This record gives sequence, C-alpha cells and structure tokens, in this order.
Amino acid sequence: MPTMRTGLTAIAVATLLVGATTAVAAQSDAGTASHASSASTGIEHLQTQVDLPAGVWTNTPLEVTLPRTGTYELDADVRGRLAGTPPINTFITARLWNVTSGTAVPSSERLVNQIIDLNPGNAQAGSNQTAPISELIRVRKRTTIRLQAQRIDAVGTAAIAQIYSDAQGFTSLRFERVGS
Repeated sequence: MPTMRTGLTAIAVATLLVGATTAVAAQSDAGTASHASSASTGIEHLQTQVDLPAGVWTNTPLEVTLPRTGTYELDADVRGRLAGTPPINTFITARLWNVTSGTAVPSSERLVNQIIDLNPGNAQAGSNQTAPISELIRVRKRTTIRLQAQRIDAVGTAAIAQIYSDAQGFTSLRFERVGS
C-alpha cells in the first residue's frame, strides 16, 4: 500500500512531467508563430545614399515584397539630406511606388526635407531630416513596394539632394499583414 509520502512523490513527478510537456509545446508553438509571422512582416534598410536629380521621381533600391493577398500596413522612415547656397528654396518629397501595378501608393507622398533661405550671401545652408510615411494597402497578389523620391528646386539649385542612410539614421521600409 502506498504511503502518503510515496503518493505525494508520484503527484510531484506527474506534475513535473505535465509542466515540461506544456513548456515544450509552448516553445514549439512560439517557434511556429514566429515563423508564420515572418512571412507576414518584414523590414528593409537602405544601405547607400541616393542622389536626386532635379524634377524627376527617382527609384531607390529600398523595396519590400508583400508575399500574398491581403491588407498591409506600410511604414517608412525616409531621411533626406539637402544643401545649397542662398537664395534657395529646394525640397525633397518621397512616396511609395507599387512596382507590380506601376502606380503610386495612394496618399503616400510626403515632404521629407526643405531649405528656404532667400537671404543674399554665399554661406551654404543645409539640413538633414527624417519623415515618416504610413499607409494601408490592399493587394490581390504578391506585390513589390519601392521607395521613390524627387528633388524640386523652386529657387536656386541644391548642391546636395539625397535620400540618406547610415548608422546615425537609417532610411527603412516595413510591412505588416493586418488582414486578409
């Protein structure tokens, strides 16, 4: 006949085994969920500087691929670098471009950086700014989204106009699938 001590030992061993099985199952589920979410989320960082000619939309190498049909949140942080000699009014705008359909993502255009200095003189003006872009997009198939930017010289000419990215501030593009 089992004693009280033997019975408690058996219960403790059974509890330990159930706990270990639950922990292993939870780790297995976490690994699966993480793997599944990696197909539904992603982020890329620009690894270079992109010079912007005046007045034209310029493709950057920064792009993400939305893997399947669904609704996605798109988030970009776009760093723009500008410099010029007054008088100057120059700015950088950026947008998200749907490479698959050949169209701009609606309402994704943002002013990234602007220099306005209409004072006479020859001291160079410059700045470095980061602007966010956040949009929702619904796609019906695998779709590639790319960052584009343009420089506009309203007065004068920018000496430097770039989409910039380095350890002090990366330009990035992220997606997350939020619905089917």
